Amino acid sequence: MIDFGATRPGFGYEKPGEGHTNDWLTPLPLVQMLGEFDLDPCGCPLSPYRLAKVTYLPPDQDGLTLPWEGRVFCNPPYGPHVGEWAKRMAEHRNGILLIFRRTETEVWRGIWKAGDAFLFPYGRINFLRADGERANSGTAPSALIAYGQNNVEALQNSGIAGALQSRAELLGGIKASVL
Repeated sequence: MIDFGATRPGFGYEKPGEGHTNDWLTPLPLVQMLGEFDLDPCGCPLSPYRLAKVTYLPPDQDGLTLPWEGRVFCNPPYGPHVGEWAKRMAEHRNGILLIFRRTETEVWRGIWKAGDAFLFPYGRINFLRADGERANSGTAPSALIAYGQNNVEALQNSGIAGALQSRAELLGGIKASVL
């Protein structure tokens, strides 16, 4: 089992707890470049479009605990439970996770161990508000993580500009933060 636990919930440098909203829509063209998905476990009830054949819509449906089948696209809420979403994606092993590129965090330790490929897009993704209006670019750079060979190939063939890295080799040693 891969440990996604963190000493602090969420990403290390974000305030713990929920922000003003967790409803930040992934641009539809970005997801379309990755192919067709069977499930979006983190849908937004007000979204003007769907990213997958099946979409779980909170608060009525809890995509973290409901069954996952097929190829999953997961842009989780970036609050204190982001590690739980990353763990669920790693266990499912078929899909693409869109997450902030906060690679120094405890959550990312588990992501490095579990992901089959990592695409670091050039530039920041311009997410949309729940009503479909364009928001400012994300507060951090993003990464797309592939789970399963078919999703590695989807990243390779997506046409999304960026740096693609296959499985990471993790090194032991002294943390830079203690030097």
